[in-house]
Amino acid sequence: MSSRNKDADIARSRSLHGLGVACGLAAGAWLGTAEAPTKLVVAGYSPYLISLGMVAGVFVARWTLPMALVGTRKIFRDLRDGPHLILWAILAGMLWVVANTLTIFAIRDVGLSIAFPLWNTNSLVGLFWGWLLFKELHNAAASQKAKVLGGSLAIVIGACLLAYATAQHSTITHRQALHGILAALGAGLLWGTMYIPYRKAYLSGMNPLSFVTVFTIGELAAMIALAATFEGGVPALLAGANQARPVLFWLFLGGFCWVLGDLFQQYAAKYIGIGRGIPLSNTNQLWGLAWGALVFGEFAGQGASARILVTVGSVLMILGAIAISLAEAAEGEQEARQKAVQRECDKYGLDPVRLEASLRGENHATSAGGKRGWWEYLILLAAISVFVVLGFQAVRQPIVFHLPWAVAISGGTFFLLIFGGRLLWKRTRFS
Repeated sequence: MSSRNKDADIARSRSLHGLGVACGLAAGAWLGTAEAPTKLVVAGYSPYLISLGMVAGVFVARWTLPMALVGTRKIFRDLRDGPHLILWAILAGMLWVVANTLTIFAIRDVGLSIAFPLWNTNSLVGLFWGWLLFKELHNAAASQKAKVLGGSLAIVIGACLLAYATAQHSTITHRQALHGILAALGAGLLWGTMYIPYRKAYLSGMNPLSFVTVFTIGELAAMIALAATFEGGVPALLAGANQARPVLFWLFLGGFCWVLGDLFQQYAAKYIGIGRGIPLSNTNQLWGLAWGALVFGEFAGQGASARILVTVGSVLMILGAIAISLAEAAEGEQEARQKAVQRECDKYGLDPVRLEASLRGENHATSAGGKRGWWEYLILLAAISVFVVLGFQAVRQPIVFHLPWAVAISGGTFFLLIFGGRLLWKRTRFS
C-alpha cells in the first residue's frame, strides 16, 4: 500500500471514530431524556402500563423516523438482502422490552438518578460480547486495551458508589433498595446482551434505520404479552390503558425520545463497535442524574455525604467513558474486525466489498430510498395525529417538576441532536 493510500485510510478511520463518538454522546443525551416520563411510576401508575405506553410510542417512532429519512423502499430492500437478520432483530426487541420494564421497577424503588448508573453496567456486558463474538480489541495495543478496560472498571466502581449511596442514605427500606438494585442490574444484563444482534446486523451491512423497523415488532409483541399476563388479561389491560390516557402523551413522547437516542446508539455501534459505542451512550447516566436531581428533586433532603458519593460515582463513570472514547481502533484491531466480517460473508453468502463500504459509511448510492410513495405521507400524518390527540388529553401529574431546569436540559439534548444528525448526514447520508 502506498504512503498516500495509507494516510487516506488513517484519515478515514479517524473520521469514522469521531463520528461514532459524536453519535454515542448524542445517544446518551436522548436516552437519558427518554427515561424522564417513567418518573410517572411514582404517581401510582403500573410499571407495565408505563412500559407499554413507551413501547407504543417507540413503535410509532421507529417506523416514521426511518421512513422519513430513507424511505420504505430502502428499508424493504435491506430486509430482502438480509433476511437472516429479521429474527435477530425481533429477538433484540424482546430483550429490550423486558429490560425496559425492569428499569421502571428500578425507578419506582430507588429513583431515576440512582437506577441509571446501575443498568448502565450493560456496557461491561456489551464489551464482553464484542470481544468474544466480534473480535473487538483483538490485536489491539496494550494502551488501547487499558483505556477500554480501565474505563469499564471506572464505570463499575462509579455504579457501586451510587448503589451504596442509595442503600445507606435513602429513606426507602433496605428491601425496596435491594429490589430496585437487582431490577436495574438485570436490565443492564439484558441490554448488554441485546447488542449482539446490533453488531451482527452491521457486520452484515444492514442500515441501522432498516434494522430498528423490525426490532420494534419484537418490542410491541413482547410488551403486549408481558403486560396482559401481569395486568390480569387483555380486558384489564385495556381498562388500565383507558385510565392512563392523561399520561399517554408523556409516555409516547418518552418513546419517541428513546428512538432518537437508540438510532444514534445504533450508528455508534456500527462505526466504533459495541465495546466503545455503548459506554459512550451510557453518558445517559449524566442526563438521568440531571433530570432526577434537578427537575424531579430526587435529592431533596439528602445529606452532604450522599451527594458527594453520587457526584464521585458520576465523575468516575464519565472519566471511564472518556477513556473508552479515546481508544481508537488501530490497524491490528481493524484486521481482526475484517475477519469477523469475512465470517459473516462466508456464512450468509454476502459481498465483502459491499460490507466494507457499508462499515465505512460510503454506500451513499444505496442509502436513499428513491421516489417516495403516497403511503409514506399517510403514515407520517397518522403518526402526527396520534401525538396531537394524546396531547389534547394530557394532564399534568402531581409530581415535583422544575420547569427552568427541564428547559435547560432539553436545550442541550436538541443541540446534540442537530450536531450529531448533521455529522451523520454529511459523512454517511444516514447509511
